[in-house]
Amino acid sequence: MERNGQIKVGVYVDVVNIAQNGGFGMQYNILREFACRDNGIAIRLNAYVAYDEEMAKRNLDYRERSRNFHSILRDFGYKVIVKVVRWFYDEQGNRYGKANADLDMAVDALMQSERLDYVLLVTGDGDFVQVVRALQNKGCRVEVLAFKNVSHILRNEADVFTSGYLVPELSPIENQYKDNEKIKIVRGVCYSFFPDKGFGFMRFMKSLSGGLWITDSRKSESPYDTAFVHSSQIQESIDTSSLPNREQIFEFEIIPVKDKGWQAEHIKLIYHY
Repeated sequence: MERNGQIKVGVYVDVVNIAQNGGFGMQYNILREFACRDNGIAIRLNAYVAYDEEMAKRNLDYRERSRNFHSILRDFGYKVIVKVVRWFYDEQGNRYGKANADLDMAVDALMQSERLDYVLLVTGDGDFVQVVRALQNKGCRVEVLAFKNVSHILRNEADVFTSGYLVPELSPIENQYKDNEKIKIVRGVCYSFFPDKGFGFMRFMKSLSGGLWITDSRKSESPYDTAFVHSSQIQESIDTSSLPNREQIFEFEIIPVKDKGWQAEHIKLIYHY
């Protein structure tokens, strides 16, 4: 199924779901690079967006921002599938809009999967659980990437779930570099901790290359690096007796220590799955 040794990749992004659940401002060029990290070639890059035609008629700023966003997506090689917002009234007379892209995204992924080796679904919506199973039954490897409010069942059904918070540069960190770039802020998980001794280790993704399953940072092909952490550097509100816990996403500074790698400081919890 590979073409010239390259893995054929399909990326399907539920833009509204991601933007409303922690991924506003996601960098789509980095997403493409992440999806194709393992010798992949992007065969399909589909981004499903909502567009409110009524608002566009009366709000020039909304219209221009939407057009610019769609143009940026196309510049990065995405096909933009526009779902027009349709308006309805509930039983109480309240007006609400819908621009659900689930069906389109599911059908496209299933129909196009015959020419793909690997599918990345960028959504946290649990409605895609059956889509994941169907794609896997067709022989595709299926990964899911999302930020907040991710269906637990969807995470478990995927071959790999990746928190968007952990992918370098995907969700930009404000003031990421300090002290003339000697200190960098990253996001990661605590994979090892000894509460009785008051120290442990954080793991963070250092690059978009290599297999995500190669978690041993001592291996050259691993995309990860580790940092030593002392309990004194962990946010006081965090119960260190619960560590390690890969469900918790942390943000922290990494300080180079001569001949000893990295040390994590000023550690704060940003999300808990």
